[in-house]
Amino acid sequence: MKREQDPSRASKAAVHERVVHEFAPVYDGASRILILGTFPSVKSREQHFYYGHPQNRFWKVLAALLKTETPGTIPEKTRFLLENRIAVWDVIASCEIVGSSDSSIRSVKANDIAGLLQKSRISAVYANGSAAARLYRKYCLPSAGTEAVCLPSTSPANAAWSLQRLTEAWKVILPELSEQDDPGRPD
Repeated sequence: MKREQDPSRASKAAVHERVVHEFAPVYDGASRILILGTFPSVKSREQHFYYGHPQNRFWKVLAALLKTETPGTIPEKTRFLLENRIAVWDVIASCEIVGSSDSSIRSVKANDIAGLLQKSRISAVYANGSAAARLYRKYCLPSAGTEAVCLPSTSPANAAWSLQRLTEAWKVILPELSEQDDPGRPD
């Protein structure tokens, strides 16, 4: 039996758009871990900051782990990350993508993760989801030399994971954050 193509679907063909990552990594001299995403979602690109989609659980997971209120504004989020020795960036500097779909990513140019690791005191790298982990291994690991621990994605596309389950899985970052190796930094 031959299936006819739905004309409404044919007119909605996915169109890849070349997009450049336009905001800097968040880190400072005290940062101890780096959490990598793949590439900013449409909502994040609109806000010019990380994890901007209202249903992304990234900020809620970190706040739950660190027993604090979820930061709301970009300055609050930046301060929250730096006060807790967390660096955030994305694997991809530019790519062709359809909307926010990680599975549509192609023609990748990676960010200089190795350069960031060399000029910082970051001792552990975590990937927010399997796509970030896969892309990091392919494009960054050879030059960076530091394996990334793959954590379950906080994306709303990963609806199978509850906030509680994500928070439990993300507890692996806590030992790196609690190491007291910086005597000049207040507790």
